[in-house]
Amino acid sequence: MKNFKWLTLLLAALLLVLAACGSKEESTENTDTNTGSEEATTETGNSTYPLTVKSTVEGYDDVTFEEMPKKIVVMDYGFLDTLDTLGVEVTGVSKGVFPEHLAKYEDEKYLNAGTLKEPLFEDIAAMEPDAIFISGRQADFYDQLSEIAPTVFVGVDTANYWNSFIDSVNIAAEMFGKQDEAKEKLAEVEKAIEDVKAVSSENGKALVTLYNETLSAYGPGDGSRFGYVHSVFGFQAADESLENSTHGAQLTYEQVLKINPELLFVVDRVAATGEESNVKEAIENEIINKTTAAQNGKIVYLDGALWYLVTGGLQSELAKIEEIKNELK
Repeated sequence: MKNFKWLTLLLAALLLVLAACGSKEESTENTDTNTGSEEATTETGNSTYPLTVKSTVEGYDDVTFEEMPKKIVVMDYGFLDTLDTLGVEVTGVSKGVFPEHLAKYEDEKYLNAGTLKEPLFEDIAAMEPDAIFISGRQADFYDQLSEIAPTVFVGVDTANYWNSFIDSVNIAAEMFGKQDEAKEKLAEVEKAIEDVKAVSSENGKALVTLYNETLSAYGPGDGSRFGYVHSVFGFQAADESLENSTHGAQLTYEQVLKINPELLFVVDRVAATGEESNVKEAIENEIINKTTAAQNGKIVYLDGALWYLVTGGLQSELAKIEEIKNELK
């Protein structure tokens, strides 16, 4: 009888031990399952793909990417500027005269995709890109480039400068997971714009010109290449009637004198194309020297590569504002 009681107690103890082990294993399995579920949710939450990208202007197809592009070709210097700021590596670029802050792309490690106006289609195809980014200078080649790889128009729209600039930055941020970095940099640009507006209010009516052996002037409205100097940076226009276009209106020096700006901005296109420029000698002549701008020391020469070749980049927009602020101290 005693032996029977002892066996009963032993069996009961074993059952308790087995039950505890089973409970522990089940708990561990549940923990493992829950951990796996959390990881899957996190991965899904962080993923932005498949991602459909809209171009910054109308007239181009939406492009859906199944995964983040790894090999990319960039033909617009503004977008290249933004990608560089956000730390995104590129495979190929349009080669030409780079502004100083993008000079590293002269290196052969960045493959040659042609010039800003003449893509090298076979060379681009050989790169086997996952994405190609273009702007107005390559717009005529959109269909041909789209046959090589998904192609997105990321250039700014002169009729909607600020919003299209934001759209371009957001395309880069969303495609390459750089939303936080982009938000921080955009805040810097917005702060700089407020600073330059304070400067603009103290410097009178401005005329924005482009020097290319002759002089072209740009209106202050939508569609003007440099209209944002007025609409975004806040400078009053010396002449509201000037043509609002990307090419501007060619003016004689006598016409500039008639407009008589209090502030004269001169973008040096000659230097932007890599040629030796005589811009100061040409501009500071006996006619222009009669303007209020010249007499008050308010002729401001702007970096040609920065202003003419790089539009809508995070670094370039800050650099443009800083250049104006430094010149008008």
